[in-house]
Amino acid sequence: MRRLLAAALACAAQGAAAHHFELLPPLEFEPPKVGSYSLYHIMPAPEGRVVGLDGKSAPLSRYTRGEITVLGFIYTTCSDPDGCPLAYRVFDALKQAIVDTPSLHGKVRFVTLSFDPARDTPEVMQAYAGSRARRSKEVDWYFLTTRSARELMPLVEGFGQDVRTTRSGRELSHVLKVFLIDRAGDVREIYSSNFLHPQVLLNDIRTLLLEE
Repeated sequence: MRRLLAAALACAAQGAAAHHFELLPPLEFEPPKVGSYSLYHIMPAPEGRVVGLDGKSAPLSRYTRGEITVLGFIYTTCSDPDGCPLAYRVFDALKQAIVDTPSLHGKVRFVTLSFDPARDTPEVMQAYAGSRARRSKEVDWYFLTTRSARELMPLVEGFGQDVRTTRSGRELSHVLKVFLIDRAGDVREIYSSNFLHPQVLLNDIRTLLLEE
């Protein structure tokens, strides 16, 4: 009976994760199997000052070391469906997949960092985050900003994240990138919109854990 119940629960968890994945564009390729490949050390994650939802400043390394980190730049007024909203949906689906996988609990964190400090204050980021910013034993999701463009630029340049202001001055033009960072603070993978899918990220996270 216990085995049947465990199997039923496992199927239900897989179904919930699959439902979230269905809300995203389908994968155009078959990801390699977990542990069948290596992720290179691309570069150390840059250092700089960030501001949390409580308004307190801290070094970014507080959020990029000790756990595997999935970090993405956004701005809250972005309306491009293949930009920041896509990253949000992928993070949501990946979070559900981690919640449904007890072996990953407490080993991964998400970081959403604004590159529009003039408008994305801690209060605005709090509204953007909603309930996702609540601490969790499964996976924490941090929403960060900076005090100024001067504090932001070392992070943008350090990650190689291009961002420009459009002619109207109201929108920011950028290429969507999400960064996978290991526990030592090294960037191990960079995802563009074409490869940004929770299954790809999940496989890479598991591969990093096997490496450790």
